[in-house]
Amino acid sequence: MHPLLFAFLAAAGASAWGFPGPAGPCLAPLQWEGRWVMYDHGTGRNSRAAVSYDAVNQRLRVLQQHKKHTPCQRFFEYIYLYQMKVMFQIDQKTKECSKVALSDAWDPFDIPDNSTFEDQYFIGGPGDNVEVQEWSDRKPARQHETWVGVYTLKDCYPVQETYTRNSSVTTSTRFFNIQLGISDPNVFTPPSTCQSARPQVMDQSHC
Repeated sequence: MHPLLFAFLAAAGASAWGFPGPAGPCLAPLQWEGRWVMYDHGTGRNSRAAVSYDAVNQRLRVLQQHKKHTPCQRFFEYIYLYQMKVMFQIDQKTKECSKVALSDAWDPFDIPDNSTFEDQYFIGGPGDNVEVQEWSDRKPARQHETWVGVYTLKDCYPVQETYTRNSSVTTSTRFFNIQLGISDPNVFTPPSTCQSARPQVMDQSHC
């Protein structure tokens, strides 16, 4: 191998594998409101939503944003109450409600303590950039990560999270317009129509 190429690869590896790297991951905020765009690589669809995130009580509220160019699309509000192990799905137009059990455990938007530092870099350009750190769940015995998270260096806000399964990307979520705190705690309270909720998830399309 050419000495210059070897030096370049060594430098790239040092950056990617976190040498010297920080002492540990930052602590992400426990309560915030903002927006996200979640891309599902299986369906090829982007889902845009307003999000209220409450890690203290393990609650998440997702309000899908309307798209005028998809006339058959139904738009829902989702309320995830992980301590109660239940999810409510509310049709934004008809207020129909579904109530289903949550089988997945609470997965906070943060950087686990045992994460592997991958890189630190700037998003944007000179005079208009944000410094971020990239972490993953890659371990020496498992070379391929199943989660990669990008968080701002200063305040540890989530920027992007990517999940993979069986060596293929499943979802990639971008976060933006984050504000600390929960302005209205009532967003986690299901509407009265959920008192007679159906036990099945409603279809995304009505055509």
